[in-house]
Amino acid sequence: MNLAESLRVALRALGANKLRSALTMLGIVIGVAAVIALMAAGQGVQVFVTEQFQGIGSNLLFVLPNVGQNTRFGGGTSIRSLTMGDVRALSDPLRLPDVARVAPQIDRNGTVSAGGRQTLTTIQGVTPEFVAVRKWRPAIGEFITAQDIEGRSRVVVLGKTVAETLFPDNPAPLGETVRINNVPFRVIGVMEEKGGTFTDQDDTVFVPLTTAQSRLFSARAPNGEYRVSYILVEAVSEDRMDAAAEQIRTVLRERHRIAFEDEDDFIVLSQADLIQTFGNITGVLTVFLGAIAGISLLVGGIGIMNIMLVSVTERTREIGLRKAVGARRRDILVQFLMEAVTLAVSGGLIGIGIGFLGAQVISALVEGFRSVVTPQAVLLATAVSAGVGLASGLYPAWRASRLNPIEALRYE
Repeated sequence: MNLAESLRVALRALGANKLRSALTMLGIVIGVAAVIALMAAGQGVQVFVTEQFQGIGSNLLFVLPNVGQNTRFGGGTSIRSLTMGDVRALSDPLRLPDVARVAPQIDRNGTVSAGGRQTLTTIQGVTPEFVAVRKWRPAIGEFITAQDIEGRSRVVVLGKTVAETLFPDNPAPLGETVRINNVPFRVIGVMEEKGGTFTDQDDTVFVPLTTAQSRLFSARAPNGEYRVSYILVEAVSEDRMDAAAEQIRTVLRERHRIAFEDEDDFIVLSQADLIQTFGNITGVLTVFLGAIAGISLLVGGIGIMNIMLVSVTERTREIGLRKAVGARRRDILVQFLMEAVTLAVSGGLIGIGIGFLGAQVISALVEGFRSVVTPQAVLLATAVSAGVGLASGLYPAWRASRLNPIEALRYE
């Protein structure tokens, strides 16, 4: 028999037991649908993480304390912090010609209250350079100015979520007073909505960096300078980011008196580094989710093998008759393999459709998130379902092809 004839015979045999064939395919359908939906969700997470980091700003470098490196101060041991002295050093255009802007920040959690309402949120001490570096501006009012920094003013710019929580009936609460850790501040602006799926970027407030360091938090380093949590550095262009990072390392190693053979007590990361790191993590997560879903494909393959063995037993006399009229072992082998592959591929195609719908449902349920069904995932699911059908049908087909025609004809 040729393949077309084998397919016709396979379809006729499967059609004779429609319910059994449908239930057998169900395992493959569920497995393929799970693989497609979960891998689409994993790919969606990768895309989301990339978009979130790209939305922070462009040409950004992140300078962070290296918590793994300790430095001695006065005979003791302490984690070396970044300070305002570091910020001033990194702002020198002569030594760092590839640095466009420097924006230090200090981040802490705290309570913000107004009019009997309060919320626990993130308090960020920032400088005027923040809006240019982060590409995030006030929708209402103004942002912190150089005069606010110099005067350590008690002014605050609210994130949209905080503004809606504290002032639900006032869309423009300019001039209102809020208390941050029981210290009164005057509202001068409300930031435009930034959004976020896993973390709400709008659930924050911004105060002058100097005010945060001197009035809200204990931010003195052992050397007497004010600490910062991290420093955002904007390079002059994307192709000069590596040069800017090297200039930052040179200046900070000199300031921190780090010997040639010693490791840095700070970390310089680019957006590409962060995207790659999180991409590796989400890539492992995607493979893990796909592997879990693949277990159901294995179960579906076992179901196909079981049904094909039953089919061989039920059709023993038919096999004997076919061999008696001239069918070769190869013909019997191909016939039963074709039935198994048809079950698996049909279930796989249905599963691809259901998996695509499942991915859309996930996107609809999670605001701001979209699952990504890639051609690679579809091809993988199709290939795996065909492979499962071939592997699960191989032994039953081989067993059918080895039957003795005389004994098969005598089988009751």
